[in-house]
Amino acid sequence: MQEKNYNVTKTEEILSEKWARNNFFKRAEKEKKAEPFCIMMPPANVTGSLHIGHALTYTLQDIIVRFNRMCGRDVLWQPGVDHAGIATQMVVERQLEKKGIEKSSLSREDFLRHVWSWKEESGGLIVDQLKRLGASANWDRSRFTMDDRFNKAVNKCFITLFEKNLIYRDKRLVNWDVKLQTAISDLEVEVKEEKGTLWYIKYPLADDPTVFVIVATTRPETLFGDTAVAVHKDDERYKKLIGKCLQLPLTHKKIPIIADEHCDPGKGSGAVKITPAHDFNDFQVSKRHNLDIINILDSKACLNEEVPEAYRGLERFCARKEVLKELSELGLLEKEEEIIHGVPYGDRSGTVIEPWMTDQWFVNAKELSVAAIEAVENKKTKFIPEKWKAVYFEWLKNIEPWCISRQIWWGHQVPAWHGPDGKIFVGASEDEVRHQARKYYGSENFALNRDTDVLDTWFSSALWPFVTLGWPEKTEDLDFYYPTQVLITGSDLIFFWVARMMMMGLYFMKDVPFSKVYMHPLVLDEKGQKMSKSKGNVINPLQLIDEYGADALRCTISSLSAQGKNIRLSEKQIEGSRNFATKIWNTSRYLAMNGCEYDDSFNPCEVKVSVNRWIVYKLEKLVAKVTLAFQAYKFNESSYCLYQFIWGTFCDWYVEFSKPIINGSCQKQKEETKKCLAWCFMIILKLMHPIMPFITDKLAMQLLNIDITGDFSLSKEDWPSLEEKIEFKEAADDIDWVCNFVTEIRVLRMQSNIAPKVMLTANILEASDSHKSRVNRCRDLILTLAKVEKINFVEKLPPGCIQLIQDGITVGIPMQGVIDVDKERQRLIGTMEKLEVELNSLKKKLDNEEFMKKAPQSIIEEQHRRQDMAMAKLSSTRHALERLESI
Repeated sequence: MQEKNYNVTKTEEILSEKWARNNFFKRAEKEKKAEPFCIMMPPANVTGSLHIGHALTYTLQDIIVRFNRMCGRDVLWQPGVDHAGIATQMVVERQLEKKGIEKSSLSREDFLRHVWSWKEESGGLIVDQLKRLGASANWDRSRFTMDDRFNKAVNKCFITLFEKNLIYRDKRLVNWDVKLQTAISDLEVEVKEEKGTLWYIKYPLADDPTVFVIVATTRPETLFGDTAVAVHKDDERYKKLIGKCLQLPLTHKKIPIIADEHCDPGKGSGAVKITPAHDFNDFQVSKRHNLDIINILDSKACLNEEVPEAYRGLERFCARKEVLKELSELGLLEKEEEIIHGVPYGDRSGTVIEPWMTDQWFVNAKELSVAAIEAVENKKTKFIPEKWKAVYFEWLKNIEPWCISRQIWWGHQVPAWHGPDGKIFVGASEDEVRHQARKYYGSENFALNRDTDVLDTWFSSALWPFVTLGWPEKTEDLDFYYPTQVLITGSDLIFFWVARMMMMGLYFMKDVPFSKVYMHPLVLDEKGQKMSKSKGNVINPLQLIDEYGADALRCTISSLSAQGKNIRLSEKQIEGSRNFATKIWNTSRYLAMNGCEYDDSFNPCEVKVSVNRWIVYKLEKLVAKVTLAFQAYKFNESSYCLYQFIWGTFCDWYVEFSKPIINGSCQKQKEETKKCLAWCFMIILKLMHPIMPFITDKLAMQLLNIDITGDFSLSKEDWPSLEEKIEFKEAADDIDWVCNFVTEIRVLRMQSNIAPKVMLTANILEASDSHKSRVNRCRDLILTLAKVEKINFVEKLPPGCIQLIQDGITVGIPMQGVIDVDKERQRLIGTMEKLEVELNSLKKKLDNEEFMKKAPQSIIEEQHRRQDMAMAKLSSTRHALERLESI
């Protein structure tokens, strides 16, 4: 006998362990002739732990993977782990510090041995957490972006692009992490809104020091690197000064006044200092006007020899104080203004990031982007929702050179060597490079130094869709699975991963890496705010799994994943999904207690009982809706259809319809209904399996009398397909009418305060033959479920009836002796008066501009919610009163 309560923790532990032990999701040989379906799992950071964004991404991927596997596709969900260069190096450095070992005391080789040792012992924890979530990836094929095969592929890619002049070395502006001493990507920069100061500095005209241009800046310490002051060409204050020169404060330099669209006359003073070596926007201005680029900082953000001697060696923020002090003493500091502005921080170091000119390796992304743009324009790759296409185009059409070098030790070391004269040689090995150098120098008398930089993690992950399939070798998998069918990821990765995979895939494979890109929403808290540790609103998915189970979390995520809309997630929603799982569990117990056994030979097209015909017909429609929703990546629609059908149609209605039949005397109807219950429940479990794999596997095995440890999973079963047309529309229409009629009676009972035990009489007015026939066919169901003791066909309704109109049929329910009409009328009037008082109070509050301006958004939303509820209740009460007045 099935347990009374569902032990979610025990079930999920057993099934996770079984799936992993038996490698359930390994590609089976028999599938090789099937149509391929390949999806690339975004490789999780080796240092990572499952967060709510992961839970969203991997849940949606797993739903699609399980669905396609059940549809008979040859599915490859390619898993793997990213080496996460900077993050991993920081983890290992901290561990070494705890042991009293400084990184600076180790050679590069010794340090990397420590990293590999940590990776083998502790790395990849997130893989086990993904298995707890229910991820059904092809775990036997898992790849690591630093394994030997990946390293060879990365080197080949670098060498190929270098030889085609698409990779080059250059001095450009990058995000420089002062603490980590490396360039970092935009994704690793976190801009924080902070209180700051805008200083207004006087820049004297070179030919008339009594005339000043006031320049507003948040970074006065960088003025030594100024090479111009820019104004807008239409700004009347400065039109006559354009082309003249200014005396750069604290120096003997003269700099021009230029006109540029970058300037906003409404911000600050309207005049902007242009410091090309220390500001990304200024760098672009300098290119447009051919300005000098003067780097005034060293790698530790201390002022260098390009500044006056008194300031050399000062750390940037110390230099700021000294600059402001001298400007003030010289009378050049006009004023200062408190502002709120965005300050860039390294997300791992917590240090203010410095835009800094340095020698780095770059990819000519502009040239590679051409094919990536055309592929989406020509619909070889489609975005879902389509709006993200515009974001993709906007970035690619304005793309800058991609900095791919990092000044750390952990990562793919750049396969380049520098000769004594600065000549660069690239190759897969030092022997190969030395052969090139001998030809170039014509002798053996030279020294080669290996480039110490490693490649940006995004460089190797950009190759993920084809390197994981065997590239650069021409493998069977590469031919069969590439291009993949869909990429499911977040909108924040359009630039960093999606676009770069497109560029690399098209260059090396001459085809797009995926046919579709599904951009899933962001997960916000229940108030619609981004989650952050500082706000204390971060939701830990592992804690939710511990409390409610993975199925509840997955079900909630799926139901909230509407295309193009961010998710507002609360624990209460997950609790609701857990209750849904409990409902399914209790329905399974009902089947077990009533001997409903699954019969594989059961033919749904041959059922005779009306309610069985109704549920089979409804189930056929459900299969079609859910299938289409999954195919269109409409996760919320599939979840909504399943929830409404399972909780309402099946559990609430069909189970209730089945009780009098199972407890009745007709053996044929009883047996048919038991088999139909079990058959329908199995179809439901299959439809729900992609979303809630644990409970559906558990209940399917119970229905089939298979032990939970047995070699079974619904993911290996066929997706439901009702091939024969179910011609049960008449029965379906009959039972739908019964459901609606019974619902109307129940609403009447609730609104009119009629006790549940009171039996009613239903008088059906001027019924047509077809209506009489329907009522007679469904009489027993109506009497039982609506708690009606009599159904009469009448030509005229008796006095004192409340009328219900249901699908063209007028039904009169006599109230005489059922309720005290006057007393009930007064109760309803009193309720309406209280609701109107409440609504007036809410309206005053929501019409109050001061309240709307100061109140938190969550409070305002709560007032709107209360207003909506009160209005709905008032409408319902008014309708009930109108019914009474009609008597």
